[in-house]
Amino acid sequence: MTLTPTSPTSAGVSAATAACCTEYAGMSRRGLFRGVALAGATAVVGSAVVTAAPARAASADSVLVVLSLRGAADGLSMVVPHGDPVYYAARPRIAIPSDRLLAKDGMFGLHPKMAPLLPMWNAGRIAAVQATGLPVANRSHFSAMEELEDADPGSSTRQGWLNRLVGQLPGESPLQAFSIGGGVLPASMYGNADVMSAADVESMKIPGDDQYDKNGGRVSSLHTLWDDHDGPLGKAMRSAFTAVKEFAPVTRTNDGVAAYPRTDLGRALSEVARIIRGDVGVEVLTVDQGDWDHHSDLGTAEWGRMNRNVEDLAGSLAAFFGDLGSQASKVTVVTISEFGRRVKENANFGLDHGYGNVMLVAGAGVKGGTYYGRWPGLANETDADLLVTTDYRSVLSEVVSTRFGASTAQVFPAFSPTSVGVMSAV
Repeated sequence: MTLTPTSPTSAGVSAATAACCTEYAGMSRRGLFRGVALAGATAVVGSAVVTAAPARAASADSVLVVLSLRGAADGLSMVVPHGDPVYYAARPRIAIPSDRLLAKDGMFGLHPKMAPLLPMWNAGRIAAVQATGLPVANRSHFSAMEELEDADPGSSTRQGWLNRLVGQLPGESPLQAFSIGGGVLPASMYGNADVMSAADVESMKIPGDDQYDKNGGRVSSLHTLWDDHDGPLGKAMRSAFTAVKEFAPVTRTNDGVAAYPRTDLGRALSEVARIIRGDVGVEVLTVDQGDWDHHSDLGTAEWGRMNRNVEDLAGSLAAFFGDLGSQASKVTVVTISEFGRRVKENANFGLDHGYGNVMLVAGAGVKGGTYYGRWPGLANETDADLLVTTDYRSVLSEVVSTRFGASTAQVFPAFSPTSVGVMSAV
């Protein structure tokens, strides 16, 4: 077992491709700003990261899964404003034809590759909020993600909104918050409350605790070394031992019944579902889907990177909700992306960095089957953006308050949310 305090560094989100901007292509696949120092010492268990605190597992009443679409997804392609004629004028080659859209109303319709989610939409279990985003435009992947996940503009404290949420919930177990992503924490998880991060369920074990250690001598030796050790490292190790023990119901669960896409997102959400089915008190989970930086080859309704990404997103989410079993009534999923894309297509069948975007909200407590948000209208100009009419924190505030009963003033300091109406009261 390795013990280490975390240290400042930077990493990234998506595999570099020639189609990405220079900033985004310079990042690796799994999440930004991973190394801002956490409070206390940290135990690394296999490839899992456990911050120091005693673990006390308990069944969760509500579970929030935050799915980050890394690279800045084009919300105008996912939830298409077919009722705004500027959309078709600004995108003569890449616009989705109105007759191909799903779940249409007078203004919006879903991308045709969202078909796996159509049953949930029709059942009122998923909704879309258009024209959401940061209060001020920020077209830098690095700083926009950090700003989005800190959710506390102007503050110098490196603490994410999910960490503040976990800090309000009863209990002090790192099992309450879990990030699937190779041991890399998103900025939303940084802070004083203790959290966990791992690539997958199987990573949650003590190295050497395997079939070759017939008598348990390796783990016993670690206990001998650390159980009575004073100081933060001893505390971290004892926390790690306890966390692994309390996590055991998850490791004993089998794979679910759903057929997930054979993609990074499909595999990650299958791990998330397994954790939730294990029912060990995890209340907040994060997971990423990368490669949304579509400067080129975004494509059309017939081909392109948007088709592939939306198909992956919809198929993975549909499989996930079908895989939750008796835990499904607890789980709410929110999608978020650092910013949107420009209204007008570029010369490469793509779109450059923009501003406003769409958020999907699905599962427990959602008043679904409809589109939310005030539509600002589009402009057919080179630098035109979808403007933001709903601060993304207003959407998250409704989830936080209705599903967890938490104080939005504590989770989103100095912010007064406006009513969106996407969530039902508990």
